[in-house]
Amino acid sequence: MLENRFFPEIHGNFGFGCMRLPMAGGKVDYDEFERMSDAFIEAGLNYFDTAHGYIGGQSETAIRDCVAKRYDRNRFLLTNKLTAPYFNSQADIRPFFEKQLEWCGVEYFDFYLMHAQDQNTYKKFKECKAYETAYGFKEEGLIRHFGISFHDKADVLDMILTEHPEIEAVQIQFNYVDYEDVSVESRKVHEVCEKHGKPVIVMEPVKGGSLVNLPADADSILRDLNGGSNASYAIRFAASFPNMVMVLSGMSNMEQMQDNLSAMQDFVPLSDEEMTAVHKVCDIFRNLNLIPCTSCRYCIEENECPRGIHIPDLFSALNAHEAFHNWNTDYYYENILTGNGHGKASECIKCGKCEKVCPQHLNIRELLTQVAGVFEH
Repeated sequence: MLENRFFPEIHGNFGFGCMRLPMAGGKVDYDEFERMSDAFIEAGLNYFDTAHGYIGGQSETAIRDCVAKRYDRNRFLLTNKLTAPYFNSQADIRPFFEKQLEWCGVEYFDFYLMHAQDQNTYKKFKECKAYETAYGFKEEGLIRHFGISFHDKADVLDMILTEHPEIEAVQIQFNYVDYEDVSVESRKVHEVCEKHGKPVIVMEPVKGGSLVNLPADADSILRDLNGGSNASYAIRFAASFPNMVMVLSGMSNMEQMQDNLSAMQDFVPLSDEEMTAVHKVCDIFRNLNLIPCTSCRYCIEENECPRGIHIPDLFSALNAHEAFHNWNTDYYYENILTGNGHGKASECIKCGKCEKVCPQHLNIRELLTQVAGVFEH
């Protein structure tokens, strides 16, 4: 098992992101999650990541029931986050934090992150003295390490790290498609972390699954390597950079867990040949002009759409239409709507609530107009 040179208590460089857990009937499938957690821990790994907004709070309680109640505390590490919608003043932070400990069934968090920091969210955290309050939890022994997760441009991160040198780690969106993307700036954000000497935790290495089901010409490039899965190349790309603490993967079934473990249990960086192939795939994606939605679902879970529009699913349908040009993509769109009472893209009332919580800063209202134009003709 690879020794983690940044935080010795972390085993390896691969973590279990608990935002996309296995589901059954709208609830976390505990049996499947237990099997996945067992496989993860038996492989010698130990880092779990959650937040209260994940699966409407179910992620935290699933970790309590499937991990914390079944394993000694020294067998796993747990990261949680302070998220903007759940506090409005400094006085709100401690009660929320204490509830998070209760929901997760633990007495402390190994890492506690200021969640989804961008220029606007950071202002609220400053006004409420959230950084100071959360760092106080470390001084009390309620958290072991203090950090942030980040969704904005490099200059904003530079400002935050300059103002808060106490930050120990930065969680960033990092994958081969976003590496040079001007809206995400993964490379530049990563370079800011290097400048400030901050180790990096990677989220969205597979870009919400977008780097698994590739367009045919991109898929063939990776298949010609005669190696791992599409997901494995994406995860190994992110882990191949020297200051990466770990790469998180949001896995929703045992097959994904086993595939990721096969790539990361005995991690080997991408070879020159593999890196060249990944860059070719990236070029194909850039030419497709797809919507860079990662299906985090903040737009519908943390801030319910008043029209019940399942925005990430509709964007996925449009991306599939653009990437694969299959005649049956219209059916995917109809399946999203049928029987669930979900709103059509054309039913958007332009309230903008979704855009305020979107980590990718997408112009969702305009994009929904495009979706309607393709599927509702």
